[in-house]
Parts: sequence; C-alpha cells; structure tokens
Amino acid sequence: MSSLRATLIGFSAILMWSLLALLTVASGKVPPFQLAALTFAIGGAIGAAWLARAGAWRALRQRPAVWALGVTGLFGYHALYFLALRLAPPAEAGLLNYFWPLLIVLFSGLLPGEHLRLHSVAGALLGLVGTVVLFLGKGLAPALQFIAGYSAAFCAAFVWAGYSVLSRRFAAVPTAAVAGFCLATAALATACHLAFETTVWPENSGQWLAVLALGIGPVGIAFYAWDIGVKRGDIRLLGVASYAAPILSTLALVLAGYADASATLWLAALLIAGGGLLAAKDMLRRKG
Repeated sequence: MSSLRATLIGFSAILMWSLLALLTVASGKVPPFQLAALTFAIGGAIGAAWLARAGAWRALRQRPAVWALGVTGLFGYHALYFLALRLAPPAEAGLLNYFWPLLIVLFSGLLPGEHLRLHSVAGALLGLVGTVVLFLGKGLAPALQFIAGYSAAFCAAFVWAGYSVLSRRFAAVPTAAVAGFCLATAALATACHLAFETTVWPENSGQWLAVLALGIGPVGIAFYAWDIGVKRGDIRLLGVASYAAPILSTLALVLAGYADASATLWLAALLIAGGGLLAAKDMLRRKG
C-alpha cells in the first residue's frame, strides 16, 4: 500500500470523527462509561466479523506493550471525551479537544527517522490559530462551572496524540489487532460503568440510532482506518489535516441545532484549510 493511499484512508477517519460530537450529544444522557461500553462493543463486533471472515485471529497475539497502548489509547481517550461532552457545552469541549492534531505534528518529530520541518510546524500553528479564532469568536471563555469538562477535553487531546504517535512504533502490528483493543475497551468500560455509574438507557429510537452510528463509524470503522493511516501514511500530514475536523464537527452541531453559528466560522475555516495546504507542501510537490 502506498503512503498516499494510506494517508487518504486515515483521512476518512477524520471525516467520521467530525460526527463524533454530534452523535454523542444525540445519544441523550447515557453515562460516559456506559456509552463507551455500548459503542466499543459494536466497533469490536465489526472487527471480529472481519477477523472471522479473513481467518486472521492470530493478529490478536501481540506483546503486552501493544495491548497496553491500544487499550489505554482507545479507552482513555473516549472515557475523557464522552465525559467532557457530558460536563461542558459540546462545541466548546469539542474544539478544546482538537489540540490533538497540533500535538501529533509536534510529537511525530520525535519518532526515529522523522524530521520536523519548518513548514509542517507553521501549518500546524496556522491551523491552531484557526481553531482559537473559532473558539474565542464564539465567546467561549471557559466558565468555572465547566472547568471539569474542559479539563477532560484537554487531557483527551494528549491521550489521543500520544496513542497515535506511539502506534507508529508498532507499525508491524496488523490493523486487525484493533478489533481486540475495541473488545477489551468495551469490557473495561462495562466494568467501570457497573462500578461508578447508574445505568441510563437511550430514551427513544433516535438516541438508539445515534449510539449505533457511533459504534459503526467514529467508534468503529474509523479506528481501523486511522491505524492504517498513522502506521503507513504521512502522520504529520494526517495531524494537520485533522484540523478540518473542528470545522466539520462544529458545522454538524450547528446544522443539528446543538450550537449557534459564528461570524468567525469562515475565517477559521480559511486558516485551518491554509494550514493543511502548507503542511502538505512536500506531498503536493511530489505530485506536481
């Protein structure tokens, strides 16, 4: 598989994740650990069906370090993310969480054989400026009553960036192993739910559909696509391309009526798109 194709597959995960906030809000009042358990069970079942069809169960035989990274990354990030969207306004928490693309670009420079180029840093920073413009333009100064949610969103960004970059060190681990990580995450989330939460089921068919859609897309197929992208594609380009997600996520929330539109949205979109193009300069030159 070429680096370009792997990068495009990774980008499809970004598109799916742009619906993560919307579907999380649409799922109702399901507690964070319970929501993680339900959605990861669905995502893991998709992977298990793939393993069964391909006869690739051997992919689950991995070192403890691989399992630790996979389960910690998936469980830790989503537990924090779902918690953030339950404790703080979704648009604000979602935008704060999107510090992870910048962190991926910067952390990737620490990988063996990788070099952090000036235009990649400049593109990442330009994208970050666009996110900040959108954040501040909506008048979203973190209020004291939402500090727990904002803190969870910020910590989630570090967890996901660390997971994505460290996954590159295990490039030989087949993507099929992600199915095992999802199932293990579902089991861990179930245990945490039973220990710390009160069960709250979706109240109607719309909320059940939101949970199902989460499990199939953003908390399912997206993981397999992202694994391919970060292991075989251009991880810095994926990190900066991820700046499209805040715009797409915010637009989805606005169109669904869960957030108000801002006049600064278009300025932020231009800054984010410009950052992506700047970071992609090397790939564009190779294709030119």
